[in-house]
Amino acid sequence: MTIDGVHVKGEGFDCEELARYVAYVKEREPDVVSLRVTLGDYGGVDLAWTAHHTKFERIRRVTGYLTGDLKSWNDAKRAEEHDRVKHS
Repeated sequence: MTIDGVHVKGEGFDCEELARYVAYVKEREPDVVSLRVTLGDYGGVDLAWTAHHTKFERIRRVTGYLTGDLKSWNDAKRAEEHDRVKHS
């Protein structure tokens, strides 16, 4: 079933209760696309969800600077980065 744009799986729960779980998860993860609700140990509820992949920019520490890319660096700083030992 789909509730508020989220594909929901949860047996033994009514629609109103599932809608509250969807709202709870969307508050924490707005990009949620699917939600699985199961009864957990000791009467609790387990929630498992997936979300859209969030695009992110890689930031790394290079020669003492945090940077996402080297476009704004001058030739000397780019050469310094190129000469560094890179560890895998």
